[in-house]
Amino acid sequence: MLASTDVLDALKSIGLNLYERKIFIALLAKGVSTAGELSQIANVPRSRSYDILESLAEKGFVVAQPSKPIKYVALAPKDALERTKGNLTNKHEEMMARIDKLSDSSLVKEMETIYKEGFNMVQPFEMTGTLKGRHSINQHMHSLFKQAKKNIKIMTTEEGLNELYSNHYNVLKRLTKKGIKLQIAAPTGDNTPSKAFAQIADVRNAKSDHRLLVIDADHLMMSLTDGKKVHATQDVVFWANSPHAVKNMAEPVLSGAFRK
Repeated sequence: MLASTDVLDALKSIGLNLYERKIFIALLAKGVSTAGELSQIANVPRSRSYDILESLAEKGFVVAQPSKPIKYVALAPKDALERTKGNLTNKHEEMMARIDKLSDSSLVKEMETIYKEGFNMVQPFEMTGTLKGRHSINQHMHSLFKQAKKNIKIMTTEEGLNELYSNHYNVLKRLTKKGIKLQIAAPTGDNTPSKAFAQIADVRNAKSDHRLLVIDADHLMMSLTDGKKVHATQDVVFWANSPHAVKNMAEPVLSGAFRK
């Protein structure tokens, strides 16, 4: 029995590539088999089948028998998923421990020095780019927020305000406690985001189709897509580390919103 498209798509969603999916389904159908037999059943190059089965074994989907030739046993799907989840958890914990260890080491200082020296040679016009996808955009915003020294100015939509609250309220609250001035212009109302930001920021009620962020008159982030009309993965913003861009592209828009 061949697997349905839904099953193959589900296996893809948890990280199995096309050959891994085909080999795994073939092994489920056989129960126990050799790499050569599976390559024929799954229509996968024989030369690739060994690497694929080794990868599936590492991920927790199959078990190799110490025989000649080596045979592979399919685990029951639920058992395979639980085993895979456990393997991923262990790898994640190991990687987090390595990252923490690296973060606390002198090697980071060496990398920071290289980074600073490299950026001293970068021309202002080179410090620009576009970010695609709401996740990447929010990650970059979070990084910029932590670099703020004096003030943060934000103009956004109603949806943008809700997302700002969901993803960044805690870090913005901590920054305001450190003395960073936060100004927000957005459509406000009797809702949680508006009330929460009113406690930590200079909030102006402004109808806006813009999503605009300025950090210390140095960094600019400006939406290039309509957040309501595009999928989160297709959202795009322009970013620049340029006082000139801030002065000429952002301040004219923000000045009206934050006028006394």
